[in-house]
Parts: sequence; C-alpha cells; structure tokens
Amino acid sequence: MSTSGGWGASLAPLRERGFAWYFASRTSNTLGSMMASIALAFAVLDVSDSASALGQVLAARTVPMVVLLLFGGVIADRLPRAAVLQVSNVLSALTQGVVAALVITGQADLWMLIVLEAANGTVSAMSFPAMASMVPQLVPRSMLQPANALLSMVRAALTVIGPTVGALAVVTVGAGWALAFDALTWLVAAALLLPVRREVRAAPAPGQGSGTLADLRDGWTFFRRTTWLWVVVLAFGVLNAIHAGAWLTLGPAIAKDTIGAQGWGLVLSAESAGLLVMTVVLLRVRVRRPLLTGMIGCSLLSVPIVVLGAEPHLLVLVLATFVAGAGMEVFGIGWNLAMQENIDDAMLSRAYSYDALGSFVAMPVGQLVYGPLGETFGYRDVLVVSGLLYLVVALSALLSPSVRRLERVRTVEPVGEPEAVQP
Repeated sequence: MSTSGGWGASLAPLRERGFAWYFASRTSNTLGSMMASIALAFAVLDVSDSASALGQVLAARTVPMVVLLLFGGVIADRLPRAAVLQVSNVLSALTQGVVAALVITGQADLWMLIVLEAANGTVSAMSFPAMASMVPQLVPRSMLQPANALLSMVRAALTVIGPTVGALAVVTVGAGWALAFDALTWLVAAALLLPVRREVRAAPAPGQGSGTLADLRDGWTFFRRTTWLWVVVLAFGVLNAIHAGAWLTLGPAIAKDTIGAQGWGLVLSAESAGLLVMTVVLLRVRVRRPLLTGMIGCSLLSVPIVVLGAEPHLLVLVLATFVAGAGMEVFGIGWNLAMQENIDDAMLSRAYSYDALGSFVAMPVGQLVYGPLGETFGYRDVLVVSGLLYLVVALSALLSPSVRRLERVRTVEPVGEPEAVQP
C-alpha cells in the first residue's frame, strides 16, 4: 500500500456528476434497507408470533434471489445498467409499499408476506449485478479505489445507525410505517438515478444475436477460465459458510452464557467500527496488490472466532473483531478493484453474479450445518476448529499465483493529482 494523494483526490469521485447522483441513490436505498431488516422481522412476528414464520419469509426472499442471480447478470450486461437499477428500485418500492400497507391496515397474512418478499427477492436478483458493476461506467479508472471506498464508508456508517433507527421507528410509529419509509427510499433512489442515465461513460456491448442461454454459457466459460476469480469465489464459499454458521449462529449462543447479549452487541458494533475506520484509511492509502492484501485481511476474522471458542473475554473480543472488520474492508475494496479493473465491462455483471451466487449459497448451508455440529461436538470446540479452518482456507487462496500476484492496472493520472508509482 502507498499514500495516493490528499483529501481532494480522495473525494474526487464526487466531482464526477454521474457518480455523485449514483452515490446519493445508493445512500437512500441503503438507509431504507438497513431499517427495513428490523421492521420486517417485527412485522412478521406481529402477524404470526413465530420464529419459524420469520424464517419462511426471509427464505422466500433469499431463494429466488439465489436462483435468478445469473439471469440478473445477463440482463445487466445486455441492457443499460442505470435503467435496470431504476426499474428495480421502482419495483422494490411497490412490493415494499404493499407490505407496508397490509401491515399498517392489519390485513397482512403470512402467505401474503411470503409472496411479496419472494417478488422482492426476484427484483434483487435482477438489480444486484447491475449495481455492483456500475462504478466503472461513472468514474475514470484512476478513481476506482476512492469511489468504492466512499460507497463502502456510507454503507458501513448506515450499518451502525440504520438498525437502531429502524428499531426506534418500530417502537414509536410501528413496523408498517418503518416499511413505508423503506418503500419511499426506493422511490427516491429511483429518482436520483435519472441524471445517472445521462452520465454513463460507456454502455456495455450487447450480445450480437446471442440468447440468454448463450450469455450464461459465455459467463460460465469466462468464470472457469479466470483462475483468480474462481479460486477466490471457491474460497469464500467455505469462508461464508463458516462465518454464517460459526460466527453468526453459534456465536450468539456462546455469548449468551459468557459475555452476555449486551457484550455480543458491542462485539458486532466493533466489527462495523473497524470496517468504517478502514474505509477512511483506504480513501488515502492505495492498494497495490488487491487480492494479496485482501485475502490476508479477511483471514483476520479467524482470530475472534478462535477467541470466542477458546476464551471469550469481552475486551479481547472487541479488539480482535475491530481489527477483523478492518481486514474484511480491505478485502472488500481489493475485490472490487480486482473485478472492475481486470474484467471487461461487457462481462462484469455476469462475473459479479457468479461471485454473489457462490457467496449466497454458502450462507444457509453454514446456518443449517453448524447447529447440529455444535450439539454433537460442543459449541466452543467447533468454534476453535472453525476459526483455524477459516485461517487456512483464506491463506490457501494465496497459493494460486494468479491471486497472489494480481496487481492494479496502471492508469494515466490527471495533471495535478499524481499517484504513487507501482514497483
């Protein structure tokens, strides 16, 4: 890593008109989504008073999102991405607005919420690849790192405050009105994308006479031939299963009997704080080898997993999780840079869809497997083994030279904003 310039260079992406509007749009729908996660949970519990029912509603959103992600990648590579996002935002507003209206009026039944959230998940499958691949169309390549860091900084900040604001809204005005606010943020996000459609630098090249299946086949061929891409996605298939199962499923169970629920909340907040602090650092410090530093960074999550299983001391856990959060942000920025600088724009959305598919599929696997593992072998022993496995898998990806040696793409910098030269 090296210093990449002053704060003027760090904030330069916001002087790009298209990115500034896109940044505002992402901020709007991220705020609504962070609040909605809390509001939806309490809305379902008000309707059914059942944790199983809540699981059904959440699964109803997740399953179509996973199943249709690859088709979302094809759509985003064939159509203008800003338009795809705009339509998706409007549809998200409509589905969430109907949920809000049903909850507010007391007309909501469980089956209605399941159907509407399934529709919402379908829309998300269409929008996620387009959203992930928009940035290279809005800023010069020399600004990709600060642009991604700015987006990540807002997301991290809203991760800290969004659930709290959402819980406050549920307590004061009710879950239905909190969901209505989420619907409004989607509409605002769609409106803010209107200027973006005029500022896109280059639209992806549409397929010449090819169909959806041919595009899917081309995406798969590209994925399996790009070694660094499939190696990291494969690694994260395991890492995300461990994170969802060991950390997020067994973690609260162990915390309940050791550091307590309040302590667990502090630990999770420390992770978000580490992520937020690192986004500020990465506005100034240039990543040279995005996947090398990224995989080392994400491996740091192994430390709090092991600590929680071996000796769950609150202060040690808070410090370890803060560092782990910072390391995960290094990976997040490094991964986006690797994707956006090294994959042709016409293929980028499909590449992101394969990345997301590998991540999302692994999460429910971990959630389902780790409960029985903990009951059979002991929660704390399973955590220690899982933390060590997490470390081994993360660093094993670096055995691939394509992962270890991938460097930033050289760019010609604007006059007056010199960037540190790579070795």
